[in-house]
Amino acid sequence: MNRDEVKGNAEAFKGKIKQGVGDLTNDPNLHDEGVAEEAAGKAQQAFGRAKRKVGEAVKEVGNAIKK
Repeated sequence: MNRDEVKGNAEAFKGKIKQGVGDLTNDPNLHDEGVAEEAAGKAQQAFGRAKRKVGEAVKEVGNAIKK
């Protein structure tokens, strides 16, 4: 897991918490803010996952060339 994946996971979790608090307190603005944060976190997770996969592929190609 890389930094983007970890930060994205934390952001998505924070968004879920805000959604729950917004629902409990009848605060639609807080709920909507949580939805936006969760979506941003998931996007950052996906970016981090893609970045990791590209790095792994480059490493494999480098190892194949060395042989």
